[in-house]
Amino acid sequence: MAVEDRLFQALAWLRWVVLANTVALNVYRYDNFDRPVLGLGVVASLAVWTVLAGHFYADHARRGWALLGTDLAIAVVALVSSPLVKGPDFNASVPGFWVMTALLAWAVHLRWQGGLVAALVLAGTDLAVRQDVSQAVYGNVFLLLIGGPVVGYMAGSLQQMAVERDRAERAAATAAERTRLARAVHDGVLQVLALVQRRGHELGGQGEELARLAGEQEDVLRGLIRSQDAAGVAGTAGPASAGSAGGLRVLDLASELVALGRRPGVEVAVPAEPVPLDAHAVVELVAAVGACLDNVARHVPAAADGAPPRSWVLLEALPDRVEVSVRDEGPGIPEGRLDEAVAEGRLGVSGSVRGRLDDLGGTATLSTGGLGTEWELVVPR
Repeated sequence: MAVEDRLFQALAWLRWVVLANTVALNVYRYDNFDRPVLGLGVVASLAVWTVLAGHFYADHARRGWALLGTDLAIAVVALVSSPLVKGPDFNASVPGFWVMTALLAWAVHLRWQGGLVAALVLAGTDLAVRQDVSQAVYGNVFLLLIGGPVVGYMAGSLQQMAVERDRAERAAATAAERTRLARAVHDGVLQVLALVQRRGHELGGQGEELARLAGEQEDVLRGLIRSQDAAGVAGTAGPASAGSAGGLRVLDLASELVALGRRPGVEVAVPAEPVPLDAHAVVELVAAVGACLDNVARHVPAAADGAPPRSWVLLEALPDRVEVSVRDEGPGIPEGRLDEAVAEGRLGVSGSVRGRLDDLGGTATLSTGGLGTEWELVVPR
């Protein structure tokens, strides 16, 4: 409907252009009128209908058969009046190019079928009221027969493109929401379930039952995540305490990363000066770092004395980008394990880390081996 509304707005302006042309030509050819008063009446009627048609067509609820039929009937009557106004051997009709407005209205609303019907009616009427068909008349009739269906087809194509665009936007929004929810589930619920499952087995007794139930629910949630489209765009961000710079919400990335140092075994090194960055980028980047640390806590074994696995976070602020590295001293990630994790619905790497950096226009580079694992997260400023 929005496409059709805009086309009818353009048609309303076109009506005034062709009306001005009709008035100018009839004034110029006034001496060819056999019945000047009748001719002036026809031209005045066309002017009145131009005003009314622009008003009526602006309301899409009125674009029915009554309005379209009236529009086409006025164009036909104007053509039929030509021999009465100018005599039977007239050359140029009284309405001239004005009749094209009714044709275009039918084409816009009823697509190529409506354009073809209106073109046949107008072309047939124009030929029927003439005694002789000149080359110019044939050219006008040919343009009517070609123009009506072509404009109607283009109008239909534009509307179909708009429908497909809206459908694609809805699909993209749905995919983005699915991705955001998948990240939230991974960063929260799945991590807790995995912890309960691991600690439950260590506790024994009733803990074994809790571990079993947690494992079942983890499998169910991963199955739901795996069934969703992993592609999407960044979710919404909005933590409190955001400042502003030139109207842009910003956060201090350094202070947000320092808060991660409260986790057991995590050491954070940041510049002495604040590192302001877009608030959304800070939230997503800190969440990605948190996902990396979650993987360390889950997959890297504790020290011999029971101390939590150690990991280090380093922030570097460069003029055109910020770089955050997350390093541990674990056994590394076996080759092919990340691909298996994606197939199993585990989005720690594909979604919570790489997905977030991709959405920010940055990069997430993984280095892993026998001496541990290191993530290098780079985001442009």
